[in-house]
Amino acid sequence: MAVGRVLRNRTAGLFLAAVVVSGFGSSAMRLAAGIWVKSLTGSDALAALALFAVWLPVLFGPLLGAVADRLPRKPLLVGTNVVLAALMAMLAAVGAEGRVWLLFAVFVLYGCLSVLMDSAESAVVAGAVPAELLGDFNGLRMMANESMKLVAPLTGAGLFARFGGGAVALLDAVSFALAAGLYALLRIRRTARPAPMGAGGWAAGLRQLWGSPVLRPLVLAASATMLCAGLNGATLYAVVDDVLGHSPAYAGVLSVAQGLGSVAVGLCAGALMRRLPERVFAAAGIAVFGAAVGLRAVPSDATALAACALIGVGLPCVLIAALTAVQRETPDAVLGRTAATADTLIMSPNAVALGIGAGLVARVDVTVLLPLVGAGAVLTAGLLLTAGRRERVVPGGPAVPTSAEA
Repeated sequence: MAVGRVLRNRTAGLFLAAVVVSGFGSSAMRLAAGIWVKSLTGSDALAALALFAVWLPVLFGPLLGAVADRLPRKPLLVGTNVVLAALMAMLAAVGAEGRVWLLFAVFVLYGCLSVLMDSAESAVVAGAVPAELLGDFNGLRMMANESMKLVAPLTGAGLFARFGGGAVALLDAVSFALAAGLYALLRIRRTARPAPMGAGGWAAGLRQLWGSPVLRPLVLAASATMLCAGLNGATLYAVVDDVLGHSPAYAGVLSVAQGLGSVAVGLCAGALMRRLPERVFAAAGIAVFGAAVGLRAVPSDATALAACALIGVGLPCVLIAALTAVQRETPDAVLGRTAATADTLIMSPNAVALGIGAGLVARVDVTVLLPLVGAGAVLTAGLLLTAGRRERVVPGGPAVPTSAEA
């Protein structure tokens, strides 16, 4: 039903197609970045630093979101994809042998433009996609991103092994060029006039999030959940080796199970959010995620696969709910900054927790650590249910407009 509701809407269908196309190339490139640097330098540290370079600009999301608010959104989307396509084509053409610095420079710029594009996308979605389809669209968008993570890395690794990093960069260039064409076809019902340079500054998004009784608890809960997700992710190979007794390659099987769970919830998210308040939908997902994290301590393949699938089901719920609420609750003039700030607040704890988790795994038995992390997630779900008294969704009915929209 969700697929039909979105695809019957021309604008929503085009937008989703653009996300799928560009997401395929991006997922392939993120995997190839570390492999490319490793093959050129032989250094594990530099390979890890390459991935960090791609994600580093997320920390500057509020500043990049301010740029998105000060430029026309649709031309910004098209132009950013064109620049990304040219950047990747240039990298494919000149190569990077002997010029590792060029790879790192491109990766940082790639990350900056990706954050800028994500901010513009979130702002445009609110104007391009009808309000009643926002939950469906964001669920399908999450499903598409997770699906690409199942397919694109294998494609990128295969291309790299056969033709080298330039082939992966060329694939990414083609994907961004196609996405630019799809974005150019969008018919947007509403666009914000670019905000003047002094309109609230880069911190306007943070003030919008913190001052909203709807957004603040959802974003804080998502941030805490991603902290738990980072700690959980750091235990992956310890679980595979110490708990299940498999080789490291078995981690790929668990990742597929998680991806399938995310695909399933993406299909159902819109329908569930029309029947449940956003906080209840998000809290239920966090609780499922927390219980599944605890189950990963059980030394059973079947339990591990089921737990990973449930993590895939539960973890996206709070992300979908938070993104949908940001798009619906935020005034158009600060939507880019608010979306980028929310993304920074939600995703940064994941990166921090991966580093902390790496240290904890060396000192704490994962059969003790995982239940504690799961309990933390369940506690987050309980706190979310008691926070934020204002409801934004009428069960069984359409979204209630904000006072600004009214």
